[in-house]
Amino acid sequence: MVESTHSSSPNYDKPLPEIDADNREFWDSCKRHEMRLQHCSACGYWRYYPSPICHQCGSFEVEWRPITGLGTVYTFSVIHHPPVPAFSADIPYVYAVVELDEGPMMPTNIIGVASEDVAIGMRVQVTYDDVTPEVTLPKFAPVESS
Repeated sequence: MVESTHSSSPNYDKPLPEIDADNREFWDSCKRHEMRLQHCSACGYWRYYPSPICHQCGSFEVEWRPITGLGTVYTFSVIHHPPVPAFSADIPYVYAVVELDEGPMMPTNIIGVASEDVAIGMRVQVTYDDVTPEVTLPKFAPVESS
């Protein structure tokens, strides 16, 4: 896992997630830098985004389990025009969907690599961006070579 070098700022002006009872454990696990996802106790389905019911079988039986933090870039776009002024300093940046090794797809940013070097099928690993004292965003960077 890659650790973030970004320091938290109370002046973070980009949109933040709404944390509620269904997703609090996910966001708390990101804050601890140990991402956990919901795993259905009835059918074994891993799910992201968190919800009270299994998307596969409809069960309410769920466990929060740690994941590997590894995945593959499924698709991506390079953003050249900021959606709001707060993103201006980040241009260009990569908005991607990563297929986690456990199965779920997760929208995210790819960091630590030039936008022109990102590719579908690239192996990535989670990194954590502590953007505020309350919120840590999971982002992904290329898997480090051993």
